[in-house]
Amino acid sequence: MAISHPDIPASTRTPSGFAYALPALLLLGLFFVVPVMLLLVRSVLEPQPGFGNYVELLGSSTYLRIFLNTFLVSAVVTLLSVLIGFPVAWMLAIMPSRWAAVLFAVIVLSMWTNLLARTYAWMVLLQRTGLINKTLMNLGLIDQPLALVNNLTGVTIGMVYIMLPFVILPLRGVIRNIDPAILQAASVCGATRWQSLVRVLIPLALPGVVAGALMVFVMSLGYFVTPALLGGTSNMMLAEMIAQFVQSLVNWGMGGAAAFVLLVVTLAIYAVQLRLFGAGRIGQGG
Repeated sequence: MAISHPDIPASTRTPSGFAYALPALLLLGLFFVVPVMLLLVRSVLEPQPGFGNYVELLGSSTYLRIFLNTFLVSAVVTLLSVLIGFPVAWMLAIMPSRWAAVLFAVIVLSMWTNLLARTYAWMVLLQRTGLINKTLMNLGLIDQPLALVNNLTGVTIGMVYIMLPFVILPLRGVIRNIDPAILQAASVCGATRWQSLVRVLIPLALPGVVAGALMVFVMSLGYFVTPALLGGTSNMMLAEMIAQFVQSLVNWGMGGAAAFVLLVVTLAIYAVQLRLFGAGRIGQGG
């Protein structure tokens, strides 16, 4: 039982949790909150005071199409990442530890590889004379090369590959913590493998699915490199538009408005996730 010492001077007491977090909070405030607030101010002051930038951004069919591209690609990437990542995470959790370690190392190494190098590799694979098209033509599955780059198809393929580890890693942790006896009990009670998957495993792994899906969707909304290289200017996404406003057009007002809209949408999605699943359940996925 801990004994308090009221006579110990305050200067020698252990710092509170807030004191430990204070440097990180100051860093976050200085390099995130302050720049975001300055960007918000510029979005309503440049080129003239008012909400003209937001009216133009949300009232233009061109800009709305870019928003639609961004949300559509992000949703498809999230869905495919979960569908592909769940079986991989399950395999990592049940396969022998030696092979699981090898596969886990491959997944982690893919995350450590330079993003530009991975994206350029997909450009080589997906182009009309690339390995994928040549293989499909040699097998007789297609007569003409498929258009897999400079469109949203290439963007989706490249982003799913890059985002997969962010689904697999939290799911692996959740699935490994599931007691195998629960699945055995379901089997003893007459459940088929499909019923055990749908009614036992997936509900128990839901925190990991939610954590991974949330991470992938939010990251996809603001992704820049892969859409810029695999999508092209005709299939622009929101992050590319913001970069064009700031770097090419030097229009900080419109760039700030687009960036702030993206931030608000991201926070809204996170709030909905918290409302539906709660912070505790999402946190269990990490």
